Amino acid sequence: MKKFSIITLGCKVNQYESDAVSQQLEDLGWRLAGLKDSPDACIVNTCTVTRKSSMQSRQAIRRIIRNHPQARIIVTGCYAQTEPDQVGQIPGVDAVIGHSDKHRIAEILSNGISNNSGQILRQNLDSEKKYRQYPVVFGNRTRPFLKIQDGCNSFCTYCIVPYARGRSRSMPPEAVLAHIRALNDAGYREIVLTGIHLGCYGLDLDPRLDLERLLSRIAESPIRCRVRLGSLEASELSEKIIRQVAESDTFCPHFHVPLQSGDDGILKRMHRPYTRSFFADRIRMIHEFIPDAGIGVDILAGFPGESLAAFENTCRLIEDLPLTYLHVFPFSAREGTLAAGYEGRISQDAIADRCRMVREIGARKKWTFYRSLEGKTEQVLIEGKRKKTSGKLKGLTGNYVPVLLSGDDSLRNALASVRIEKAAAEFVSGAMIC
Repeated sequence: MKKFSIITLGCKVNQYESDAVSQQLEDLGWRLAGLKDSPDACIVNTCTVTRKSSMQSRQAIRRIIRNHPQARIIVTGCYAQTEPDQVGQIPGVDAVIGHSDKHRIAEILSNGISNNSGQILRQNLDSEKKYRQYPVVFGNRTRPFLKIQDGCNSFCTYCIVPYARGRSRSMPPEAVLAHIRALNDAGYREIVLTGIHLGCYGLDLDPRLDLERLLSRIAESPIRCRVRLGSLEASELSEKIIRQVAESDTFCPHFHVPLQSGDDGILKRMHRPYTRSFFADRIRMIHEFIPDAGIGVDILAGFPGESLAAFENTCRLIEDLPLTYLHVFPFSAREGTLAAGYEGRISQDAIADRCRMVREIGARKKWTFYRSLEGKTEQVLIEGKRKKTSGKLKGLTGNYVPVLLSGDDSLRNALASVRIEKAAAEFVSGAMIC
């Protein structure tokens, strides 16, 4: 029996696709290699969203080649799609496989590939018009991902993703519902809907079907698991979607809404389709309908032309809004994007300082939110592993707060009512089953 390993960098979509490739290989008789095994094949599923992630992808490829010189090395993912020639020139790479052929990796490996050939299978994604569907992907997580959309049409001026993923493509709604039913029937208690641009779901389908109508169909389906939404743009987060989450026990009270900047001038330079006031209205609407909702945002610090006043606008906005956590990224010029040629570059030291300041605001926001949950009862999904240092079970609330709790192993992979007793700096600790 041949053995394989797979290394995944980047987003939930990449993780979903790695799980799909792993499942296909196992269906063909391969076995996932253990820590002490020598794999016959290694797959590196790369990321390129920032220059740092591209560098980390190259480092991962070289590390795998060094550690497993006898293995066939397959490189796929967004870095392989955007820079196939660079990847193919790395000594030891046997094949570079773009997104159009990612679903064929198991077949290609099973049929055999030439040693150290640097073979490139990569197509221009502009020709991809339909969603390329995998069989139901189970994975090995307590909360499996379900990719229902791929690609992006937005072309924000700083972002390489539309070039790496192509145009928006959606899984048909009947298939979405079938995948959810299969995961529910397999015993999963939470499913995470994900995509590259989730809010564009269904706009490419014929007949068209938007995310609102898909969520209505999910809420009406006879499932016993909860559904968590992936990242949604403020311009696509309608009042109806917020009400659907507020009024249905099916959906987790958790939203992740990219902001990037709280300054209207910078938002315009980024080609973001909203203003700071529109964004603020959407966040306050979530808080009005769901006071305990978890609300996370992305911030991109140091965009070209971001004056100190513009940065302070961002800080004031996030201070004023009922946010619960922040994901903070430094601006990274990506060749091929408009922003790579913009004037007004910010120094790396200034960008690092701005990231640090925003992260400090995020830490205060998170702590305030965690403290607000003390004494409240939350629905917690208990995960399969215990925390090594304390032996306590780990879990996650619907509003995206990690919890440690006491209990026996029968609680694993179960939804339980948990009374939050005490907040800690990075997680809610000391909770007990009600």
